[in-house]
Amino acid sequence: MPIYEFRCTNCEERFERLCQLGETGENLHCPRCGEQKLMRVLSTFSSPGTPGGTGGCASCSSSSCSSCH
Repeated sequence: MPIYEFRCTNCEERFERLCQLGETGENLHCPRCGEQKLMRVLSTFSSPGTPGGTGGCASCSSSSCSSCH
C-alpha cells in the first residue's frame, strides 16, 4: 500500500496517508479543519543515487522527513 500526500483545499494543510492503490482522498477528512475537499499532490523523494541525495532533502541536513516536512 502506498503513502499518498494530500492537501486540503480549505486550509492548505498537507498530510500523508497510507492508502489503497489509486486512492483519491474522496473519503478522507483534513486532520486540521475537518474539510473533505482534498487534493492528492505529487510528493518528492530523494535517494542516495540522486545528485545531492544522501537520504534527506537537498536543503536539509536531516535524513528524516518528519523533521523538515
